[in-house]
Amino acid sequence: MRPVRLTVLHSNDMHGDFLSEVRGGEGKLIGGLALLSGYIRKVRKETENVLYAISGDMVQGSIIDSEYRGISTIEIMNYLAPDVVSLGNHEFDYGLPHLLFLEKVANFPIVNANLYLRPYNRRLMKPYHIARVAGLDVLFIGIITDKILSDLSRDEQVASFISLEEASVEVGRIANAYKTDDIDLTVLLTHIGYESDLELAELLRPEWGVDLILGGHSHTVLEQPAEVNGILIAQAGVGTDQVGRFDLVIDDDTNSIVDWSWRLVPIDESIALPDRELRDYIDSFKAAVDRKYAATLCSFREPLAHAARTEETPLGNLVADALAEMTKADLVLVGSGSIRSKSLGSVVTLGDFTACFPFDDSLHRFMVTGRDLLRIFGHIMRPENRTGEGECYQVNHGVRAVYCDSDRCLVSLDMRGAPVSDHDLYTVVIPEYHARNAKDFLGVSSEELEARAGSKIVATSVQDVLREYLQGHPNLTSRVEGRLEYVE
Repeated sequence: MRPVRLTVLHSNDMHGDFLSEVRGGEGKLIGGLALLSGYIRKVRKETENVLYAISGDMVQGSIIDSEYRGISTIEIMNYLAPDVVSLGNHEFDYGLPHLLFLEKVANFPIVNANLYLRPYNRRLMKPYHIARVAGLDVLFIGIITDKILSDLSRDEQVASFISLEEASVEVGRIANAYKTDDIDLTVLLTHIGYESDLELAELLRPEWGVDLILGGHSHTVLEQPAEVNGILIAQAGVGTDQVGRFDLVIDDDTNSIVDWSWRLVPIDESIALPDRELRDYIDSFKAAVDRKYAATLCSFREPLAHAARTEETPLGNLVADALAEMTKADLVLVGSGSIRSKSLGSVVTLGDFTACFPFDDSLHRFMVTGRDLLRIFGHIMRPENRTGEGECYQVNHGVRAVYCDSDRCLVSLDMRGAPVSDHDLYTVVIPEYHARNAKDFLGVSSEELEARAGSKIVATSVQDVLREYLQGHPNLTSRVEGRLEYVE
């Protein structure tokens, strides 16, 4: 037996969380890439064998990222120097051609095994990366699925081989091909959500030798990794306030983990000094953005929270109400995940607004029956859609839906102050991304939405609509009203 110690640090869903924040009574600095870089450099200096991996969604979520269309993020990540990164769904937000450009800007390997150029049966990205450290060969494989890549699932050129079952086959194909290379540790970098990680682990054959799954997408915070089918599964929440850390002992003779520990390390001033050079580099981007986006857009009466995407929130209600008023719709469905800030206001700058609503999309209006609405709310309110992997919604004033979790059914749906009638028609406004993926997100097909006369694009930019509304309505406020209620 030749035991070798290896430390694997891992992040996921960083979403352009570049800057530290002051929190708590002591005014302690929390998170930010400068502090994270300081900790990673410290571990690399103090510990002999260290690898750092990121499981998708480096981009989106900050004004610095959106202003430079992800280029700023990749340049900053080049400084952070991860050993390997996998794709998340938001790496595709600026379009596939731009993603391929960002890959060329990166000084680190970006891996994905199961996205294919369909007509040519060729993988879109480098499928794996083998990191060599202390005589160990560590195989990293990147995985993402059609459950996450709603945009690409409709693309005629790119997709295929992206269900969980097909993803497991791709893992087996790569693992089988490199058995002769004496791989000591096999790590999947996934961006499919924690529950799907558990499912994927069940599908993997032990002979393929997968040891770890480092996941993302569902922003899951764990006390300890799960273990399924002999595979350890971990995730590190969201942002840069923490980083996952595996300390492993690997038997180089048997290619197996003989001992391990894992913890979620909080990133703050007590654990490391900030990387000043990286902080200055980030500040150079921030200064340019601040000059452009410092103007005040509006003021609220009080800060409005959006603490959890699976719940009704004051900020979510304000957005849905604004869009309903501007579009004269009976129902507006606002994707909770499209609101990127946990709080907005009281004073809202153009930068605050853009960081909170980075996804610009068109708004589509449809005429639907009450029966369709009952199907939609029964779909979006079901329990499995609220695990962090589903698509949850904020709705406008005048809508009240009650769902029974124990019976798994919609109890009631009121609109216009009265119960929804099966055969009455209602106007529904949905962002184009959600309309295009209606079957998965809403439980009705795009064809069903478009079946009746009156369907049209009511705005080409949701940002424009919201911005005009906020500028024209000073001192707004909102509160939770019980628009979406869950009972046992």
